[in-house]
Amino acid sequence: MNEMMLPDEVLASKIYHIREHKVMLDRDLAELYDVKPIRLREQVKRNTERFPENFMFQLMDEEAEVMVSQNAIPSKKHLGGYLPYVFTEHGVLMLANVLRSDRAIQVSIRIIEIFVKMREMLSAHKDILLKLEQLERKSIGHDVDIQLIFGYLKELLNPSQEPRNMIGFTRHGETEE
Repeated sequence: MNEMMLPDEVLASKIYHIREHKVMLDRDLAELYDVKPIRLREQVKRNTERFPENFMFQLMDEEAEVMVSQNAIPSKKHLGGYLPYVFTEHGVLMLANVLRSDRAIQVSIRIIEIFVKMREMLSAHKDILLKLEQLERKSIGHDVDIQLIFGYLKELLNPSQEPRNMIGFTRHGETEE
């Protein structure tokens, strides 16, 4: 597979949200880098100082179950008897440095570009969401005003049936009818 031919959607579909981080599974990265997953993990173990927890972490059993239920992982058996490691954006970049292949570098650059695009899209969506919230707040205030106007209109259309006193003055000795 030619890394430059990979559509953005394919790469983006391999990015997951776990523990408040956008991450990629070790097996997906190994496939993209065209190395065996065990080789990728060996390189990480040889360079553990380069992978602090905000660069890479191993999934817990519950998290792996969620990944299976969301079909990110076909089955736990597919994991080969281990819990997968996941890499954040910084971990993906560091991984390219420890694998030292041209393919790993090129694929990592593409992946980082996708992470950046995702951040930009999220930022744009936050702006839109903020505008919608502002409009909603304005309309809530208008809703109360509109309901008040409708209440007054209903009173005008359905006047009360109570007898009303005549307006004006009466002469002494006259009675109201």
